Amino acid sequence: MRTRTLGSSGPAVSALGLGAMSMSGVYGAADRTESIATVHAALEAGVTLIDTGDFYAMGHNELLLAEALRGRDRDSYQLSVKFGMLRGPGPQFGGQDSRPEAVKNFLAYSLTRLGTDHIDIYRPARLDPAVPIEETVGAIKEMIDAGYVRHIGLSEVDAVTIRRAHAVHPVADLQIEYSLISRAVEAEILPMLRELGIGLTAYGVLSRGLISGHWTAGRSADPADSRSHSPRFSSGNVEHNLALVEALRQVAEAKGCTVAQLAIAWVAAQGEDIVPLVGARTRERLAEALPAMELNLTADDLVSCASSCSLVVV
Repeated sequence: MRTRTLGSSGPAVSALGLGAMSMSGVYGAADRTESIATVHAALEAGVTLIDTGDFYAMGHNELLLAEALRGRDRDSYQLSVKFGMLRGPGPQFGGQDSRPEAVKNFLAYSLTRLGTDHIDIYRPARLDPAVPIEETVGAIKEMIDAGYVRHIGLSEVDAVTIRRAHAVHPVADLQIEYSLISRAVEAEILPMLRELGIGLTAYGVLSRGLISGHWTAGRSADPADSRSHSPRFSSGNVEHNLALVEALRQVAEAKGCTVAQLAIAWVAAQGEDIVPLVGARTRERLAEALPAMELNLTADDLVSCASSCSLVVV
């Protein structure tokens, strides 16, 4: 597995990261044993960056990772943790809390659940409109000085917020959706990240499975699966979208790869400062994703991929 450095101040991580969210029920039931085996397989394949959130199934994901990582050399992997999303006992979210005292409280719980003495990249999951980003970043900086955090990250924020945060303490990376069909970051955010020396960890590279090559029209999502409420998967839209994905499949077949591998490779090819995150929850899906990092795409391939997905409804 090749490595990439997250910005000018961040850590060296595997060129492909593992997003663990799907192991905690967001796309329907997941098998605990298989999830842990998938984490083990990722580590053995050289994947070192593992992304989670303290609100994924109210701490379930962190506890799962603690079990999967038990006994491993702590310096052999990096943990990226999002914090601050407020939850209730049901499926509802209650906003974001990024007050300095909340930052330290959330961190204490994450350290305990994960069974570790430090988080490699710690980031607010969303912007808290009631708290200046400078205060949130300042609190994380205090935790860096105390040895509990190694680097600061951000997630789903605009260019102005990124610049303000970076002025307080160097930001290692921004985590944001980026894929063949989600390219809004290219206009303003990606150029600014490169100006400031900030990396990008891209989630949703397969658009939650839509451009994986495995989703089919008429497939019914479990009510617990968040995709059952997504416009891109709704009746009418999904048929249109999958017809465009078939054009992507033609490019993949010409390259001798799967649609998923092509979609992952496209994101990775957008720059050495970008690390795609794959949300594999089974060893089978992980095994499919890994070869994407060895796929060499020509300039024509990149244009063909983008053209194939230019009219997808999201």
